[in-house]
Amino acid sequence: MIARMTTSSSIDVRPWGDANLYTLRNASGMRIDISDIGATLVSWFAPDRDGHFANVLLGHDTPAEYLYGSAFMGAIIGRWANRIRDARFVLDGLAHQVERNEGANHLHGGSAGFHRQMWRAEPANGALVMTMHSPAGAAGFPGHVDVTVRYALDDEGTLSIDYEARTDAPTPINLTNHAYFNLGDQASIRDHEISIASDTFFAIDATSIPIARESVKDSVFDLREAASIGARLDASHPQFTLAGGFDHCYVLNDDANETRTVAVLFDPSSGRELSVATDARGLQFYSGNYLEDVPARGGSRYRKHAGLCLEAGGFPDEINMEHSERAVLRPGDLYRQRTRYTLRVR
Repeated sequence: MIARMTTSSSIDVRPWGDANLYTLRNASGMRIDISDIGATLVSWFAPDRDGHFANVLLGHDTPAEYLYGSAFMGAIIGRWANRIRDARFVLDGLAHQVERNEGANHLHGGSAGFHRQMWRAEPANGALVMTMHSPAGAAGFPGHVDVTVRYALDDEGTLSIDYEARTDAPTPINLTNHAYFNLGDQASIRDHEISIASDTFFAIDATSIPIARESVKDSVFDLREAASIGARLDASHPQFTLAGGFDHCYVLNDDANETRTVAVLFDPSSGRELSVATDARGLQFYSGNYLEDVPARGGSRYRKHAGLCLEAGGFPDEINMEHSERAVLRPGDLYRQRTRYTLRVR
């Protein structure tokens, strides 16, 4: 039985093992389920061109698979989304060593990152506001950090994710959501078409650390016009040999201060179209290269390229780049990031 929260938000909550699922709905019948484990997007039911509803998010069956899984399925990622080379950085002249959890590198906040924390959830004005406290020393990062993530679904099919964070000591921070999308009824996203409004991307080394900012021109990385994902994945490129497909950060407007549309994903079979708008500097396009045998719904297993991620945020290893100060949150300042995912049919 679903228990109705006694608030004006009309957000439903129901037990889910030792956790809870919170449900946002809109006037067109869309439904989004969010767990307090990792502030995770568990489900998003949306219509196709014939009005048939289906879940466009990959996911697991049980809370334990989210808590202990390795795919970061739908979770908020922090303190640091993506990688830090050698799990080291220098801040204000002091060297810091954070957790190594992917070879020599730091990945996605570490083994006990935000994706494995229990978040507090409260409805507010029709949105779900989720908060958590990250203590100083978590995964080796300095400073206490308080994080707020606000989820809201409007009647036009836009899921808004607004991030805020404050700290009591200088610390790197880079937040994102790791939702995997598949807009169709197929077991792969190869038939999807994608466009990304970016002229450059970060080429990576064998450990997925950025080594150079390169032009997309005349390469498989040029997605300024819509292209078939499968056709691109079938192309030969040294970067695909390293990553198994797309797992690269596209550079958006470095001086962005307002939300703008940066990517569009389309599934011809269902007619569903997902647009991504953000005020972030980067967009990580990950084509699900390591989803093989990951637990799926209904007791099944995913295959490679079963879904894809479009993760808005800062740049991988930005804390070790020339303009590293952009990745630092200081006391008295407010970290903010906005991302909008809009689902329509055409």
